[in-house]
Amino acid sequence: MKIDTVLFDLDGTIIDTNELIIASFQHVLDKHKQPRTREQIIPYMGMTLEQQFQAFSGWQDVSELVTDYRSFNTIHHDTMVKGFPHVDEVISTLKDRGIKLGIVTTKIRPSTMRVLELFGLVKYMDTIVTVQDVTHPKPHPEPVLKAMEQLNADPKRTIMIGDSPADIKSAQAAGALSAAVAWSLKGAEELKKYNPDYILEDMLDLYGVLGWELQKK
Repeated sequence: MKIDTVLFDLDGTIIDTNELIIASFQHVLDKHKQPRTREQIIPYMGMTLEQQFQAFSGWQDVSELVTDYRSFNTIHHDTMVKGFPHVDEVISTLKDRGIKLGIVTTKIRPSTMRVLELFGLVKYMDTIVTVQDVTHPKPHPEPVLKAMEQLNADPKRTIMIGDSPADIKSAQAAGALSAAVAWSLKGAEELKKYNPDYILEDMLDLYGVLGWELQKK
């Protein structure tokens, strides 16, 4: 059965926000006397901000930390984010060939739209599901289920692509296929533990997953 719907995580999957995210966390945690190393932060990336700050601080109410994070992140956003190789090319080709496309992210809508607009990707997306659009964020199936519902997509013909265990688990729980990206800061070996259907070494590998005979440039 051919895949006709492709859902993408955002941070660390199609946009390289990794250094911005790590710098934002370190700034806030240092400010609040809860310092964490890069290596301590990376395993939690992919969860919601609230979940991450609760894990780092041990506090239940992390609203002040989230506010500080978003303030720092907003200031430094446009100078620190960058694209991943071949993402634009692949997404535009998928769109041209009639594939239904969507974003499923744990970001809030304003920051999601900001980065998608910055890289000119909004025009390709048929649906955008943010953390504000669901009751239960990834790894719960609700975000992937919501995107598929909005696209009238068959789970068996849908693939969710992401850089974290939360993406893989959400897809699996929703009955969709899953693909992990090898450029994840968590590393391909770590993501393989969650049994994704595919590992993408390069976004161009998605052509092969779709059964297309396009040549890598």
